[in-house]
Amino acid sequence: MNTKEEQDLLLILQSGMDNDKAFRKLVALYQQRLYWHIRNMLKNHDDTDDVLQNVFIKVFKNIKKFKGDSKLYSWLYRIATNESITFLNQKVKKYAISNEELNQRLIQNLEADIYFEGDQIQLKLQKAIATLPQKQQQVFNMKYFQELKYREMSEILETSEGALKASYHLASKKIEEFLKND
Repeated sequence: MNTKEEQDLLLILQSGMDNDKAFRKLVALYQQRLYWHIRNMLKNHDDTDDVLQNVFIKVFKNIKKFKGDSKLYSWLYRIATNESITFLNQKVKKYAISNEELNQRLIQNLEADIYFEGDQIQLKLQKAIATLPQKQQQVFNMKYFQELKYREMSEILETSEGALKASYHLASKKIEEFLKND
């Protein structure tokens, strides 16, 4: 979607006129990309669907507050990222476990997930990613799987491009080391 189309869609959404049709278009445009962004963080199809639904509810309720300081796309990704982190943090509290233990559980569940279409190499990569700190996981997933540019990631995560490049480099080195030793 180009910037003009995004602005037109945003005007309709914020005006409240023909809101349902415009919101369905917004969902159709971004649902799949947001699904995979969330799925890379949560590793579980059902949890991803739940969080994705929460994201679109939050977007629907708050679209009139969007000021346009960033692209709509970046705003949506930021909401999806924050909702995913909140979901993971709630799991950590609910089960009284560490983030590392949660990551291990997510990987174990991924192996049994009927929606996981990856092979053994993909599973090893997911295990390696799970060993990273949460921020490095996000950066790696966004760069490697979603092929986002550092500029886009900077808008979404509200972090400098330099910090993101350093995070990605560190994450890549840790993953490479994990795969060599596994």
